[in-house]
Amino acid sequence: MEKDLDSYENIKLMVDTFYGKIQEDTLLGPIFNGIIQENWPAHLKKMYGFWQTILLEVRAYSGSPFNPHAKLPVNKEHFDRWLLLFNTTVDENFKGEKATEAKWRAKKMAEMFHFKIEYYKTSTAKPII
Repeated sequence: MEKDLDSYENIKLMVDTFYGKIQEDTLLGPIFNGIIQENWPAHLKKMYGFWQTILLEVRAYSGSPFNPHAKLPVNKEHFDRWLLLFNTTVDENFKGEKATEAKWRAKKMAEMFHFKIEYYKTSTAKPII
């Protein structure tokens, strides 16, 4: 039976599985691997804290999640793939209220990041980093 994203262990499983797919993906892998390089353990730890804060209301992450992504060379195709891999990971491994919430939050985050990145590509304004 599938479990919900209601514990640190399950969030860790989701993050590890999802980013494993990202690293192997032909579209997203080169971007993520090129930027993160050998720092995957630190990045994954940060993502555990991010999702723990979002889903479990545990203050395990602080900061602005958009800033590190502001200058990524990505477009809608990249966000669509990111969201597909995220939703597939959740659907394959989890079921329940928190799993549904995670997919909703990921969708909203992808929409917001895409909008902001496109805005900064064409604007003279620069993100505060």
